Amino acid sequence: MVFSKIVGQPKAVKLLSRALAGNRLAHGYLFTGPDGVGKAATALALAAGLFCEAPEERQPCGHCSGCLKFSSGNHPDFLTIRPDGAAIKINQVRGLKKDLSFPPFEAGMRVVLIEDVQTMRREAGNSLLKILEEPPPDNLLLLIASESEPILPTIISRCQVIPFVPLAVDEATTVICRLNPELNNEEARALSVLTGGCPGQVDALHSEEVLQLRNECIQALLTGGQSEAGSVEQALDQAGRMAELREGLDLLFDLLAIFFKEVMVASLCNGGLQGGEELVAARERWNLQQLSDMVQAVDAARRALTRNCNRGLVCEVMMLELFSSHSERER
Repeated sequence: MVFSKIVGQPKAVKLLSRALAGNRLAHGYLFTGPDGVGKAATALALAAGLFCEAPEERQPCGHCSGCLKFSSGNHPDFLTIRPDGAAIKINQVRGLKKDLSFPPFEAGMRVVLIEDVQTMRREAGNSLLKILEEPPPDNLLLLIASESEPILPTIISRCQVIPFVPLAVDEATTVICRLNPELNNEEARALSVLTGGCPGQVDALHSEEVLQLRNECIQALLTGGQSEAGSVEQALDQAGRMAELREGLDLLFDLLAIFFKEVMVASLCNGGLQGGEELVAARERWNLQQLSDMVQAVDAARRALTRNCNRGLVCEVMMLELFSSHSERER
């Protein structure tokens, strides 16, 4: 299947697969939805299927001339337009018009991928509209738009709109693990929650130093606290390392809060939610009141950070409260 690697988009895959199988592709598609949910990956998968000269069980064979040229980024019938600076400009659309005036070079169809269509200003959008109204034969236009800005209504009306949605947490976790094999499952799950089911946004958040501190902090809370003095020492040590982060302290706070909330959900489900070793250990160690106190401590630290309070003091107060909360059961 052409779209076998596309996860979490059953409606989009069904619509495109049906059109592809029946040789009824529209002249233009508009993929809409949040960033990082597979819109570009789906467009590339569709192009790969069209360029393959010897598909095997509806999948690109991977070794024909068309597949090799496309995978290397050198297929003459695949065109990509991206914003030049902050927006797609009128000259780019005019250049596309010129390219489309010629028939495809090798394949039976030329595929044009236009990314971030929402950045088009009216002049460029009206120029593209003329192409969509009278599309040259043997050309497929795949437009990708984010939900961050409105799209010109005239563009929407001339395309078949394919909606994309955020992935479920488990689906997003699977994709993140596949794209970032250095992450363990719990790190990937935290990032999937943080990105709202948009795996493609992980690169903007992924920081090995932040993830390492997140893991060390959770392990310290799970295994430490043998004495009050020891808890204070561990709390201050962790706080000092956090405060040294040049960037990503807010991300670290988010990851900690997500973990404590995941443990709360697991506890409320009475074991119905599967999890890794950290989650299982946390459920055994902390009750719901302790977890609620820990979430509140992290939220208070995040608010203090936005008020430009002293980073070191913010981290110290938070970590002391976290160790205090998790030690209450032992007193």
